[in-house]
Amino acid sequence: MQFFLMRHGEASFNARTDEERVLTPNGKTQVSQIGQWLNEQVEQFDLILVSPYMRAQQTWEVVQKFLDITPKIEILKELTPDADPERCALAVDAYAQHYQAKNTLVIAHMPLLGYLVSEMVTGIEPPLFSTAGVAVIEAGVSESKLVAQQSPNC
Repeated sequence: MQFFLMRHGEASFNARTDEERVLTPNGKTQVSQIGQWLNEQVEQFDLILVSPYMRAQQTWEVVQKFLDITPKIEILKELTPDADPERCALAVDAYAQHYQAKNTLVIAHMPLLGYLVSEMVTGIEPPLFSTAGVAVIEAGVSESKLVAQQSPNC
């Protein structure tokens, strides 16, 4: 089972609340680059888990254009920047198990994503994510490992 943990693209700070922040034009370009990369890496995503925040929703809208089919999509309130990483890791794993997902894309925020990697991969420090950056985790029966990190070029 593989998990692709993705940070939203660059977002504007011109919003009434953090939840309402939207992607900048550069953020959409970043996400498009990663959408192309994801399409080259994975034949099919079985499950997409997305934060309810606007910039994460917009990130999914852009990434979706690069995928051949639309998998099962869930909006998880657990995927917010200040969410509890342990609870979030359990929720992500439970959804992947429930849908028997071989490849799951999670679109969320920092600092949650860094801590999520630490929850999923024993003994690793929380990595940093660039905007639209992705960490790929290969989840095994006895151990999981971080197998790749990808960032956009812009």
